[in-house]
Amino acid sequence: MLYEPEGLDPARWPDSYWRASHSGVTCPPLAGRAKADVAIIGAGYAGLNAALELVEQHGARVIVVDAAQPGWGASGRNGGFCCKGGARIEGPAIGRRLGAGVAEEWAAFQRAAIERVRDNLDRYAIDAQATEPGELRLASTPREWRAMQREGGAVMDPRALREAGFDTAVYHGGILGGPEEGFGLHPYAYVTGLAGAALDAGVTIHGDSPVTRLDPAPGGWVLRTAGGELHAPRVLIATNGYSDERLPRWLSRRILPAISNIMVTRPLTGDEIQAQGWTRQVMAYDERLMLHYFRLLPDNRFLFGARGGLSFRPASVAAFARRSRAEFDMIFPAFRNAETEYEWNGLVCLTASLAPYIGPVPGAAGLWLALGWHGNGVAAASEGGRVAARAVMGAPDAPPALTRRPPPRFALPRKPALAAGMALAGLVDGRLRPRP
Repeated sequence: MLYEPEGLDPARWPDSYWRASHSGVTCPPLAGRAKADVAIIGAGYAGLNAALELVEQHGARVIVVDAAQPGWGASGRNGGFCCKGGARIEGPAIGRRLGAGVAEEWAAFQRAAIERVRDNLDRYAIDAQATEPGELRLASTPREWRAMQREGGAVMDPRALREAGFDTAVYHGGILGGPEEGFGLHPYAYVTGLAGAALDAGVTIHGDSPVTRLDPAPGGWVLRTAGGELHAPRVLIATNGYSDERLPRWLSRRILPAISNIMVTRPLTGDEIQAQGWTRQVMAYDERLMLHYFRLLPDNRFLFGARGGLSFRPASVAAFARRSRAEFDMIFPAFRNAETEYEWNGLVCLTASLAPYIGPVPGAAGLWLALGWHGNGVAAASEGGRVAARAVMGAPDAPPALTRRPPPRFALPRKPALAAGMALAGLVDGRLRPRP
């Protein structure tokens, strides 16, 4: 693990608004010997969607094990942006490197991923507090605004943003995407709703069961935990940024977990909302490399997220929280007196291929991976889990071609490289400044 135990201990839940506002699911630890057709490590979006697909479409016996409880990891502590994404490489670059067909297939996957979440909410009657659809992309510098204007389309200058209910003191313009860009939701309600649906469908879920060993065995694999062992011919690992890179060792240095931070204010008053002029519940983010992402929640709290930080040590976390709050106050000056009631952090998962990996572990028959959602896993991991399940059951071409490329190992030591990358991104971004 690259980070300190403070951020990785399954017994320590984050101080998140999501968990404070929604009851979870508690699943018993694995005890004794168990058998399954498919074992899944990780009870998040990818693992639970895979489990549902395996049971509903293939009639498989599925057991899911998790080091904590469903929703403890990134699936229960993210910003709740059900949107396009999942890779750090964009359509034109995909087309240049891998061909137009691969780019088109990935675009279709992203659209299907958003529809997958919508279908899950409807099919399993999950009340995840879905908000107004659409996503707003904002330019934080004149240079970004000029580039955005060159794109064409429905660009909005500060006056148009203000009239549309998106006023800030910082951004120079933006583009508002339509319903096809996704919607906001309560991520913990979504993941625990998936867990409940999986249990109802006959999936067995064991929480508080970290896998300590994963060994080949006659007919497949054996997963060992402190309380038992699980035998299965096929195993899917869906643990994303919280993966134990010894399980399997092939994974070592092929992922880069990075810290993302979120704060949520007290409920804003109507006067505060009107004074600021940010009245909509649409998802929003800026164009900075070290981006900010934010949205007004259904109960009028404001969620504000920022990427950065290199440590889970309390002093480091507190310092980044102060910086993030200062940037929030700069962007939304009318909310300065709205106290932060919740703040927490978690890990996103990057790869050197700049894309997720949904595929087999080379040289390990029956062992599969589905991870690397690059900070946009609500939709991508949901659909990714479904296509991973199909691949596990014999359709290896089910995942998009972009995700079937095994990620290479990071060539440089990851923490120093991440620190250098953040420093360079900060230079490119420049200081966040109020708009003249």
